[in-house]
Amino acid sequence: MAVSLNNSIQPQNYDYFLVLDFEATCDDEKKIQPSEIIEFPVLKINGRTFECESTFHSYVSPTVHPHLTKFCTELTGITQDMVTNQPTLDVVLQRFHTWLQKENLLDPQVKSIFVTCGDWDLKTMLPNQCDYFKFERARYFNEWINIKRPYNEVLGKKQRTGMMEMLHGLNIQHTGRHHSGIDDCRNIAEILKVLAQRGHVFHDSRKK
Repeated sequence: MAVSLNNSIQPQNYDYFLVLDFEATCDDEKKIQPSEIIEFPVLKINGRTFECESTFHSYVSPTVHPHLTKFCTELTGITQDMVTNQPTLDVVLQRFHTWLQKENLLDPQVKSIFVTCGDWDLKTMLPNQCDYFKFERARYFNEWINIKRPYNEVLGKKQRTGMMEMLHGLNIQHTGRHHSGIDDCRNIAEILKVLAQRGHVFHDSRKK
């Protein structure tokens, strides 16, 4: 168990929080099938200080629908040049696994868990794409914290909420571009930190 160095932060159940926020191919007029991940960012957040210690970030080349729609680029800020000639998802998953090993996050003595804004990233998006391409999906992707749940617990709210509403509710200044995966990760990490400073102890969302 991570031991807090900050009196306002309680000891957590995890040594590290891995803040993740995928961006994927999309269109405003019709649903793209299959939707494919085009940005794969993860921040390694220390469970004592809640500061970022390392970053994994890769753009991903879609293969079924290799050309991004105008809507997708306008929404995410990801242009065609940013994904063309980038590695495909299977390669990115291998590189991410190597990064986890390098960061000592696969050590059985080190407890870590993903943090997402919603359940879509790891409950829907990644499983669907892995199933479609018949990629093996590592078991560590099966556990995550949906940051919306602890936010609602701390603020006593029940309604559905998004990242921008959470930032506003916690008086956090939004930084970067909304729907940029890496920028969203940084904002989610700020939400995580403020909730910890308010005394929240985080748990796997599946166990709630």
